[in-house]
Amino acid sequence: MQLWDVGYGHGAMHHNLGRSGMSLWTPGGEHPVDRPGSDPEAPPGASPEDLSPEEQAQLDAMQAQMEQVQAQLLAAPAAVVVVNHAMGLYELAALHLMQPEPKLAEASVAIDALGAVVEGMTGRLGPDEDTVREALAQLRAAYLEVRTRGTGDPGAAET
Repeated sequence: MQLWDVGYGHGAMHHNLGRSGMSLWTPGGEHPVDRPGSDPEAPPGASPEDLSPEEQAQLDAMQAQMEQVQAQLLAAPAAVVVVNHAMGLYELAALHLMQPEPKLAEASVAIDALGAVVEGMTGRLGPDEDTVREALAQLRAAYLEVRTRGTGDPGAAET
């Protein structure tokens, strides 16, 4: 399975031209986020013209990097990107299960999210669909094993 090196960020794109701050999207809406080293006293509508030459060069470099990431995303089949994210869910669940004191509730969230993707996208995940489906089955089995071991009750795996 090939996983593409992709990432996300807030460069100056069509929906945020001229915005100097970052924002965090939540179900309740977008919220401004101060970057480390940023001036929280700066006016919210500060424009690129207000930047020093060094800051402008840094902004230009970040925008160029974002354009490269966007081009890479557009070049990749969507199924590959989705499978890449699905494997991130796999890794998250496995991490919670492998702790000295496993975090079953957290692992369950990641496993259920992976299940929603895999089972909701049947037949659309491309050549790696069988791999990600097997990863989900392995996680579910590992979850049951860890839960059973934690309770000492072999019947606990049946719930």
